[in-house]
Amino acid sequence: MATFFLILIYITFISLGLPDSLLGTAWPVIRLELGAPLETAGIIFITISVCTIISSLGCSWVTGRFGTGKVTALSVLLTAAALLGSSFSHSVWWFTLMALPLGFGAGAIDSALNNYIALHYAPRHMSWLHCFWGVGAFIGPFIISLNLSQAGNWRGAYLALSVIQFAVSLLLIVSLPLWKIQDKPRAAEPQGSFVSELGKNFGLVKIPGVIEAMITFFVYCATEYTLGLWGASFLTENRGFAKPDAASAIALYYLGITVGRFFRVSSPSGFRGRISYAAASGSF
Repeated sequence: MATFFLILIYITFISLGLPDSLLGTAWPVIRLELGAPLETAGIIFITISVCTIISSLGCSWVTGRFGTGKVTALSVLLTAAALLGSSFSHSVWWFTLMALPLGFGAGAIDSALNNYIALHYAPRHMSWLHCFWGVGAFIGPFIISLNLSQAGNWRGAYLALSVIQFAVSLLLIVSLPLWKIQDKPRAAEPQGSFVSELGKNFGLVKIPGVIEAMITFFVYCATEYTLGLWGASFLTENRGFAKPDAASAIALYYLGITVGRFFRVSSPSGFRGRISYAAASGSF
């Protein structure tokens, strides 16, 4: 059963990566169709990020109350619905509104599954988890590029990725009875109020090394998402790339991240020691 859950979590993390690279890749086409200025992508991205942070901070309380399986299944369903809604957007306001469920869903998936891996598996699986995120982050821009080349629009890519998300959520829903069994050992743990559980998250900064890990994580994310969000727009606006080619370039960028993580994890001299949850949640 442990192997089954590991495979299921890897598949779910691939699906988590799918929408993370879409906005910046498709934005050169989306903004023209919706009549939005270039900088609106920043507003939409901040909306997703804020919702992700809020969802992550409350995830401990939610998973303790409802279980990892239910939270993960519902969160993937939220991201699927957000992608589906985005594919039918005809205004920048509706597109921004869809960023809310996308951010809440992504934050809950990320936190719930990171926590599950940290509690039930060896540390190396945390690194493999984020390597599989990179697979999804590569597939997203690749599908955008393919759709722009063949159909000439971005909507089909969003629709196709929403179908994948719905399929993953269905798989998670079918597996809920197994999740319930797996979560039983934690059922007896005391569960505080939402506010008290939220306070525990801020208490983590007292652990030695956590602040340094947070700073490192911030710098890494700032670099990754700056290129991911604005790379395609820069290539089309300043370097004369065709939009499908710019999307392909961003797909290769995420492929590079994924390959780097793969060699980092698989190397005999690579990551093998104990690591804190804060460092493992995205830095590798």
